[in-house]
Amino acid sequence: MGSISTTASSAPALVMGGAGFSYQLHPEPESLPVADTLLRAFELGVRTIDTSPYYEPSEQLMGAALADPKITSKYSRQDYQLMTKVGRIKENEFDYSPDWIRKSVPRSLERFQTDYLDVVFCHDVEYVSEEEAITAVGVLFEFQRAGTIHRVGISGYDMDVLAKVAGLARERYGKPVDVIQTWAQLTLQNTQAESRGFKAFRAAGVNSVFCSSPLAVGLLRSGGIPVGLTGDWHPAPKPLRAAAAKAGEWVVEHGDGEAYSSVALQYAVGKAKQNCSSAFAVSTITGISTISELEQNVNAARKILKPASGTVESPSLQDYTELNEEAWAKNERIFSKIRATLGDWVDYDFNTKKTE
Repeated sequence: MGSISTTASSAPALVMGGAGFSYQLHPEPESLPVADTLLRAFELGVRTIDTSPYYEPSEQLMGAALADPKITSKYSRQDYQLMTKVGRIKENEFDYSPDWIRKSVPRSLERFQTDYLDVVFCHDVEYVSEEEAITAVGVLFEFQRAGTIHRVGISGYDMDVLAKVAGLARERYGKPVDVIQTWAQLTLQNTQAESRGFKAFRAAGVNSVFCSSPLAVGLLRSGGIPVGLTGDWHPAPKPLRAAAAKAGEWVVEHGDGEAYSSVALQYAVGKAKQNCSSAFAVSTITGISTISELEQNVNAARKILKPASGTVESPSLQDYTELNEEAWAKNERIFSKIRATLGDWVDYDFNTKKTE
Protein backbone atom coordinates (compact mmCIF):
# COMPACT_ATOMS: atom_id res chain seq x y z
CA MET A 1 0.00 0.00 0.00
CA GLY A 2 1.06 3.59 -0.59
CA SER A 3 2.98 5.44 2.09
CA ILE A 4 4.85 8.68 2.54
CA SER A 5 8.52 8.22 3.22
CA THR A 6 10.30 10.24 5.88
CA THR A 7 13.61 10.52 4.05
CA ALA A 8 14.84 13.70 2.43
CA SER A 9 15.16 12.12 -1.00
CA SER A 10 11.58 10.85 -1.23
CA ALA A 11 9.55 13.38 0.76
CA PRO A 12 7.21 15.03 -1.77
CA ALA A 13 8.51 18.45 -2.82
CA LEU A 14 4.98 19.68 -3.42
CA VAL A 15 1.68 18.51 -1.97
CA MET A 16 -1.58 19.60 -3.55
CA GLY A 17 -3.70 21.41 -0.99
CA GLY A 18 -7.42 20.86 -1.25
CA ALA A 19 -8.32 24.25 0.24
CA GLY A 20 -8.18 25.54 -3.33
CA PHE A 21 -11.47 23.70 -3.87
CA SER A 22 -13.18 25.28 -0.85
CA TYR A 23 -15.63 28.10 -0.25
CA GLN A 24 -12.95 29.76 1.87
CA LEU A 25 -10.77 30.37 -1.19
CA HIS A 26 -13.17 30.18 -4.13
CA PRO A 27 -16.74 31.49 -4.52
CA GLU A 28 -17.81 28.54 -6.72
CA PRO A 29 -15.51 25.53 -6.20
CA GLU A 30 -18.05 23.25 -7.92
CA SER A 31 -17.30 25.10 -11.17
CA LEU A 32 -13.62 24.10 -11.11
CA PRO A 33 -12.21 21.33 -13.38
CA VAL A 34 -11.16 19.14 -10.46
CA ALA A 35 -10.65 15.86 -12.33
CA ASP A 36 -8.59 17.51 -15.07
CA THR A 37 -6.52 19.33 -12.45
CA LEU A 38 -5.82 16.17 -10.47
CA LEU A 39 -4.95 14.27 -13.63
CA ARG A 40 -2.47 16.96 -14.62
CA ALA A 41 -1.02 16.98 -11.10
CA PHE A 42 -0.40 13.24 -11.25
CA GLU A 43 1.19 13.58 -14.69
CA LEU A 44 3.56 16.24 -13.35
CA GLY A 45 4.54 14.10 -10.36
CA VAL A 46 2.43 15.78 -7.67
CA ARG A 47 0.98 12.64 -6.11
CA THR A 48 0.06 13.70 -2.55
CA ILE A 49 -3.22 15.46 -1.73
CA ASP A 50 -4.01 17.25 1.52
CA THR A 51 -7.51 18.36 2.43
CA SER A 52 -10.08 18.52 5.24
CA PRO A 53 -13.84 18.24 5.73
CA TYR A 54 -13.57 21.87 6.88
CA TYR A 55 -12.54 22.82 3.33
CA GLU A 56 -16.11 22.33 2.18
CA PRO A 57 -16.72 20.79 -0.40
CA SER A 58 -13.13 19.75 -1.18
CA GLU A 59 -13.38 16.13 -0.04
CA GLN A 60 -16.53 15.54 -2.07
CA LEU A 61 -15.18 17.22 -5.20
CA MET A 62 -11.80 15.48 -5.09
CA GLY A 63 -13.31 12.14 -4.18
CA ALA A 64 -15.59 12.29 -7.22
CA ALA A 65 -12.68 13.40 -9.40
CA LEU A 66 -10.47 10.50 -8.28
CA ALA A 67 -13.23 8.10 -9.31
CA ASP A 68 -13.39 9.62 -12.81
CA PRO A 69 -12.36 7.12 -15.53
CA LYS A 70 -9.84 9.60 -16.91
CA ILE A 71 -7.90 9.09 -13.65
CA THR A 72 -8.76 5.49 -12.77
CA SER A 73 -7.74 4.32 -16.25
CA LYS A 74 -4.18 5.57 -15.63
CA TYR A 75 -3.61 5.56 -11.88
CA SER A 76 -4.38 3.13 -9.07
CA ARG A 77 -4.95 4.05 -5.43
CA GLN A 78 -1.36 3.06 -4.63
CA ASP A 79 -0.04 5.71 -7.03
CA TYR A 80 -1.07 8.64 -4.84
CA GLN A 81 -1.38 9.60 -1.18
CA LEU A 82 -4.44 11.05 0.55
CA MET A 83 -4.16 13.24 3.64
CA THR A 84 -7.22 14.66 5.39
CA LYS A 85 -8.25 15.87 8.83
CA VAL A 86 -10.76 15.55 11.66
CA GLY A 87 -12.11 17.81 14.36
CA ARG A 88 -12.73 21.17 12.72
CA ILE A 89 -16.31 21.58 11.55
CA LYS A 90 -16.72 25.29 10.79
CA GLU A 91 -14.79 28.49 11.41
CA ASN A 92 -15.78 28.58 15.08
CA GLU A 93 -17.00 25.01 15.58
CA PHE A 94 -14.88 22.03 16.63
CA ASP A 95 -15.74 18.49 17.64
CA TYR A 96 -12.82 16.41 18.89
CA SER A 97 -15.01 13.86 20.67
CA PRO A 98 -14.20 10.19 20.04
CA ASP A 99 -17.73 9.66 18.72
CA TRP A 100 -17.34 12.37 16.09
CA ILE A 101 -13.89 11.21 14.98
CA ARG A 102 -15.21 7.67 14.61
CA LYS A 103 -17.83 9.13 12.24
CA SER A 104 -15.55 11.59 10.44
CA VAL A 105 -12.88 9.10 9.35
CA PRO A 106 -15.35 6.64 7.74
CA ARG A 107 -17.10 9.57 6.06
CA SER A 108 -13.80 10.65 4.49
CA LEU A 109 -13.11 7.07 3.41
CA GLU A 110 -16.52 6.98 1.76
CA ARG A 111 -16.04 10.33 0.03
CA PHE A 112 -12.72 9.19 -1.39
CA GLN A 113 -14.04 5.68 -2.14
CA THR A 114 -10.99 4.09 -0.52
CA ASP A 115 -10.32 1.67 2.33
CA TYR A 116 -7.36 3.58 3.78
CA LEU A 117 -6.04 7.11 4.24
CA ASP A 118 -2.32 7.79 4.19
CA VAL A 119 -2.45 10.52 6.86
CA VAL A 120 -5.19 11.93 9.07
CA PHE A 121 -4.50 15.05 11.12
CA CYS A 122 -6.34 16.46 14.10
CA HIS A 123 -7.20 19.84 12.56
CA ASP A 124 -6.03 23.04 14.32
CA VAL A 125 -5.31 21.58 17.74
CA GLU A 126 -4.72 25.00 19.39
CA TYR A 127 -8.47 25.67 19.36
CA VAL A 128 -9.29 22.84 21.75
CA SER A 129 -7.94 21.74 25.11
CA GLU A 130 -4.81 19.63 25.34
CA GLU A 131 -6.86 16.78 26.74
CA GLU A 132 -9.28 16.87 23.82
CA ALA A 133 -6.41 16.86 21.35
CA ILE A 134 -4.54 14.01 23.04
CA THR A 135 -7.72 11.92 23.30
CA ALA A 136 -8.42 12.51 19.59
CA VAL A 137 -4.90 11.36 18.70
CA GLY A 138 -5.60 8.17 20.62
CA VAL A 139 -8.72 7.52 18.53
CA LEU A 140 -6.71 8.00 15.34
CA PHE A 141 -4.13 5.54 16.69
CA GLU A 142 -6.99 3.02 16.94
CA PHE A 143 -7.69 3.49 13.23
CA GLN A 144 -3.97 3.15 12.55
CA ARG A 145 -3.80 -0.18 14.36
CA ALA A 146 -6.73 -1.34 12.23
CA GLY A 147 -4.89 -0.34 9.06
CA THR A 148 -7.44 2.30 8.06
CA ILE A 149 -4.98 5.15 8.65
CA HIS A 150 -1.31 4.73 7.83
CA ARG A 151 0.03 7.77 9.69
CA VAL A 152 -1.43 9.94 12.44
CA GLY A 153 -0.81 13.67 12.62
CA ILE A 154 -1.75 16.95 14.22
CA SER A 155 -2.06 20.29 12.50
CA GLY A 156 -2.23 23.93 13.52
CA TYR A 157 -0.47 27.27 13.54
CA ASP A 158 0.88 27.57 17.07
CA MET A 159 4.13 25.59 17.07
CA ASP A 160 4.44 25.59 20.86
CA VAL A 161 1.02 23.96 21.13
CA LEU A 162 1.83 21.47 18.37
CA ALA A 163 5.08 20.44 20.05
CA LYS A 164 3.42 20.14 23.46
CA VAL A 165 0.49 18.06 22.20
CA ALA A 166 2.91 15.80 20.31
CA GLY A 167 5.01 15.32 23.43
CA LEU A 168 2.05 14.65 25.69
CA ALA A 169 0.60 12.17 23.20
CA ARG A 170 3.89 10.27 23.19
CA GLU A 171 3.89 10.18 26.99
CA ARG A 172 0.37 8.80 27.09
CA TYR A 173 0.50 6.31 24.23
CA GLY A 174 4.17 5.36 24.22
CA LYS A 175 4.63 6.46 20.63
CA PRO A 176 4.85 9.85 18.91
CA VAL A 177 2.49 11.23 16.33
CA ASP A 178 3.89 10.51 12.90
CA VAL A 179 3.37 13.87 11.23
CA ILE A 180 2.88 17.56 12.04
CA GLN A 181 1.41 20.14 9.69
CA THR A 182 1.80 23.86 10.27
CA TRP A 183 1.01 26.79 8.02
CA ALA A 184 2.56 30.08 6.88
CA GLN A 185 5.71 29.63 8.96
CA LEU A 186 8.23 28.54 6.35
CA THR A 187 7.83 31.52 4.03
CA LEU A 188 9.67 34.66 2.97
CA GLN A 189 7.72 36.45 5.71
CA ASN A 190 8.04 33.92 8.54
CA THR A 191 10.68 31.23 9.03
CA GLN A 192 9.89 30.31 12.62
CA ALA A 193 9.29 26.69 11.64
CA GLU A 194 12.97 26.54 10.77
CA SER A 195 14.30 28.69 13.61
CA ARG A 196 12.47 26.93 16.44
CA GLY A 197 9.66 24.64 15.28
CA PHE A 198 11.57 21.74 13.76
CA LYS A 199 13.82 21.34 16.80
CA ALA A 200 10.80 21.16 19.10
CA PHE A 201 9.04 18.69 16.82
CA ARG A 202 12.07 16.41 16.67
CA ALA A 203 12.29 16.53 20.46
CA ALA A 204 8.71 15.23 20.54
CA GLY A 205 9.71 12.31 18.31
CA VAL A 206 8.18 13.64 15.10
CA ASN A 207 10.16 12.97 11.92
CA SER A 208 7.88 14.37 9.21
CA VAL A 209 6.53 17.92 8.80
CA PHE A 210 4.31 19.45 6.15
CA CYS A 211 4.47 23.23 5.81
CA SER A 212 1.45 24.69 4.08
CA SER A 213 0.64 28.20 2.86
CA PRO A 214 4.05 28.99 1.34
CA LEU A 215 2.58 32.28 0.11
CA ALA A 216 1.21 33.02 3.61
CA VAL A 217 -2.33 32.40 2.34
CA GLY A 218 -1.98 34.77 -0.59
CA LEU A 219 -0.03 37.49 1.19
CA LEU A 220 3.08 36.92 -0.93
CA ARG A 221 1.64 37.25 -4.40
CA SER A 222 0.57 39.97 -6.78
CA GLY A 223 -3.14 40.73 -6.65
CA GLY A 224 -3.59 40.45 -2.93
CA ILE A 225 -5.27 38.02 -0.60
CA PRO A 226 -7.92 35.66 -2.07
CA VAL A 227 -11.47 36.24 -0.88
CA GLY A 228 -14.10 33.50 -1.08
CA LEU A 229 -17.66 33.28 0.21
CA THR A 230 -16.41 33.49 3.79
CA GLY A 231 -14.97 36.97 3.19
CA ASP A 232 -11.58 38.40 4.10
CA TRP A 233 -10.50 36.31 7.08
CA HIS A 234 -6.74 36.75 6.64
CA PRO A 235 -4.99 37.56 9.95
CA ALA A 236 -2.33 39.88 8.47
CA PRO A 237 -2.68 43.49 9.71
CA LYS A 238 -2.91 46.28 7.15
CA PRO A 239 0.71 47.46 7.59
CA LEU A 240 2.00 43.94 6.90
CA ARG A 241 -0.22 43.71 3.84
CA ALA A 242 1.17 47.03 2.64
CA ALA A 243 4.78 45.91 3.17
CA ALA A 244 4.12 42.64 1.34
CA ALA A 245 2.54 44.53 -1.56
CA LYS A 246 5.54 46.89 -1.71
CA ALA A 247 7.88 43.91 -1.85
CA GLY A 248 5.80 42.50 -4.70
CA GLU A 249 6.09 45.74 -6.65
CA TRP A 250 9.88 45.53 -6.32
CA VAL A 251 9.88 41.95 -7.63
CA VAL A 252 7.86 43.01 -10.69
CA GLU A 253 10.40 45.74 -11.45
CA HIS A 254 13.67 44.08 -10.45
CA GLY A 255 13.01 40.34 -10.09
CA ASP A 256 14.55 39.13 -13.34
CA GLY A 257 11.12 38.43 -14.81
CA GLU A 258 10.03 36.13 -11.98
CA ALA A 259 6.48 36.35 -10.63
CA TYR A 260 6.20 37.31 -6.95
CA SER A 261 4.35 34.07 -6.20
CA SER A 262 7.02 32.01 -7.97
CA VAL A 263 9.81 33.62 -5.95
CA ALA A 264 7.90 33.02 -2.71
CA LEU A 265 7.24 29.38 -3.56
CA GLN A 266 10.84 28.76 -4.59
CA TYR A 267 11.97 30.11 -1.23
CA ALA A 268 9.57 27.87 0.70
CA VAL A 269 10.40 24.73 -1.31
CA GLY A 270 14.12 25.45 -1.03
CA LYS A 271 13.89 26.01 2.72
CA ALA A 272 11.98 22.75 3.12
CA LYS A 273 14.69 20.87 1.26
CA GLN A 274 17.45 22.55 3.30
CA ASN A 275 15.82 21.24 6.47
CA CYS A 276 15.46 17.65 5.28
CA SER A 277 17.82 14.96 6.51
CA SER A 278 17.95 11.19 6.35
CA ALA A 279 15.76 11.06 9.46
CA PHE A 280 13.63 14.20 9.09
CA ALA A 281 11.39 15.13 6.15
CA VAL A 282 9.90 18.52 5.32
CA SER A 283 7.44 19.04 2.48
CA THR A 284 5.50 22.02 1.11
CA ILE A 285 1.72 22.09 0.67
CA THR A 286 0.27 24.63 -1.71
CA GLY A 287 -3.36 25.25 -2.53
CA ILE A 288 -4.19 24.71 -6.20
CA SER A 289 -7.52 25.32 -7.89
CA THR A 290 -6.61 25.56 -11.59
CA ILE A 291 -4.32 23.73 -14.00
CA SER A 292 -2.53 27.01 -14.69
CA GLU A 293 -1.74 27.46 -10.98
CA LEU A 294 -0.60 23.86 -10.78
CA GLU A 295 1.77 24.18 -13.72
CA GLN A 296 3.16 27.48 -12.40
CA ASN A 297 3.80 25.92 -9.00
CA VAL A 298 5.50 22.85 -10.45
CA ASN A 299 7.65 25.05 -12.67
CA ALA A 300 8.67 27.11 -9.62
CA ALA A 301 9.64 23.98 -7.70
CA ARG A 302 11.64 22.66 -10.65
CA LYS A 303 13.61 25.93 -10.76
CA ILE A 304 14.86 25.59 -7.18
CA LEU A 305 15.32 21.79 -7.16
CA LYS A 306 17.19 19.34 -9.37
CA PRO A 307 17.15 15.61 -10.05
CA ALA A 308 19.55 13.45 -8.08
CA SER A 309 23.08 13.33 -9.45
CA GLY A 310 23.29 11.14 -12.51
CA THR A 311 19.53 11.15 -13.06
CA VAL A 312 18.30 11.96 -16.54
CA GLU A 313 16.15 15.12 -16.84
CA SER A 314 12.58 14.14 -16.01
CA PRO A 315 9.14 15.69 -16.51
CA SER A 316 8.07 14.36 -13.09
CA LEU A 317 8.59 16.47 -9.99
CA GLN A 318 8.99 13.23 -8.05
CA ASP A 319 12.50 12.99 -9.49
CA TYR A 320 13.52 16.46 -8.29
CA THR A 321 14.95 15.41 -4.96
CA GLU A 322 17.84 17.80 -4.32
CA LEU A 323 18.21 21.53 -3.75
CA ASN A 324 19.68 23.37 -6.72
CA GLU A 325 22.35 25.32 -4.86
CA GLU A 326 23.22 27.40 -7.92
CA ALA A 327 19.60 28.53 -8.34
CA TRP A 328 19.33 29.27 -4.62
CA ALA A 329 22.44 31.44 -4.71
CA LYS A 330 21.17 33.29 -7.77
CA ASN A 331 17.87 34.06 -6.03
CA GLU A 332 19.35 35.18 -2.72
CA ARG A 333 19.46 38.81 -3.90
CA ILE A 334 15.70 38.75 -4.47
CA PHE A 335 14.96 36.84 -1.27
CA SER A 336 17.02 39.29 0.78
CA LYS A 337 15.38 42.35 -0.77
CA ILE A 338 11.88 41.05 -0.08
CA ARG A 339 12.71 40.29 3.54
CA ALA A 340 14.38 43.70 3.91
CA THR A 341 11.24 45.36 2.55
CA LEU A 342 9.11 43.44 5.04
CA GLY A 343 11.42 44.79 7.74
CA ASP A 344 10.04 44.39 11.26
CA TRP A 345 7.24 42.21 9.87
CA VAL A 346 9.67 39.36 9.18
CA ASP A 347 8.78 36.51 11.53
CA TYR A 348 5.65 38.33 12.67
CA ASP A 349 3.43 35.68 14.22
CA PHE A 350 -0.28 35.87 13.36
CA ASN A 351 -1.00 34.90 16.96
CA THR A 352 0.37 38.23 18.22
CA LYS A 353 -1.68 41.41 18.36
CA LYS A 354 0.75 43.86 16.77
CA THR A 355 -1.14 46.04 14.26
CA GLU A 356 1.36 48.73 13.28
